[in-house]
Amino acid sequence: MAERTLSIIKPDAVARGLIGEILRKFEAAGLKIVAAKLVHLTPERARAFYAVHEQRPFFASLTEYMSSGPILVSVLERKGAIMKNREIMGATDPAKASPGTIRREWGKDVEKNAVHGSDGAETAASEIAFFFKPNEIHSS
Repeated sequence: MAERTLSIIKPDAVARGLIGEILRKFEAAGLKIVAAKLVHLTPERARAFYAVHEQRPFFASLTEYMSSGPILVSVLERKGAIMKNREIMGATDPAKASPGTIRREWGKDVEKNAVHGSDGAETAASEIAFFFKPNEIHSS
């Protein structure tokens, strides 16, 4: 059965013109893009999205960064989509990510690591609902 996950191409990757290359990696791995839109988060929306990290020391800089420019949010779908997306993204720290992964190729540091992806089924469902209405998602 197909599974869905949320993917975000972060502000610096969008600004560097990497949307096409990153989406190409997802599609090459069999992830189908069933919804996508370019959005610019307000600081309030960024804080709401990352509320789970509110007590962490990086919360302020993360939310400031994520509201600094447009992001591409998308819903990716396939069997095992969450794990496949995480594999393609690579480790959070680009220096520790495997060769050929998105973060290794285009990430700058732990925060500006090009992409975000859901870490589990519950998270994926809530993150997708944060950005998309059900009628904006087109199943494969």
